[in-house]
Amino acid sequence: MSNTTKRALEESLKKLLLSKPLDKITINDLTTDCGISRMTFYYHFQDIYDLAEWACVEDGKRALQDKRTYDTWQEGLEQIFEVVLKNKPFITNVYHSVSKEKIENYLYKLTYELIIGVVEEKSKGTGLSEENKSFIADFHKYGFVGLMLDWIKQGMKEDYHEIVERMSVMLHGNITNSIQNFEQNKKG
Repeated sequence: MSNTTKRALEESLKKLLLSKPLDKITINDLTTDCGISRMTFYYHFQDIYDLAEWACVEDGKRALQDKRTYDTWQEGLEQIFEVVLKNKPFITNVYHSVSKEKIENYLYKLTYELIIGVVEEKSKGTGLSEENKSFIADFHKYGFVGLMLDWIKQGMKEDYHEIVERMSVMLHGNITNSIQNFEQNKKG
């Protein structure tokens, strides 16, 4: 029942964002639209921004599902772009209503999950430290999030397939090379 309520609130928020900015939506608007009590809302979320963050992260998790391997990460990135584009009114409204830091944090969580899976896979049996694995994943996550934020800021007009293709060219082998470079540096 808990996830059903959260998803209903997410859908109400997305629906209301089609006609109002995030900072003008009230808890009462959401609970009336969902047919739940204010107390039920507060049982699940601290405020509307907490709901917006949860919705962004959940959308991303659903988009990624099993796309966290070296062979599927490109498809995972495309699916993140697809979810953002599909929820353009929601994302655009959130982008203009909350701090850039909050949006970055949403995307960082999502992207890190994707990239760390690839790093873990490619570093199996190497003895690469957790610290260095995180560093490699962080490095790539910052690049992805920067590109994603620019795309959102520019109105999501550029074909995201082209962005992902260019990222693929840039990243092809870079994670593996980074792992090997860390291993060589450790020995030298």
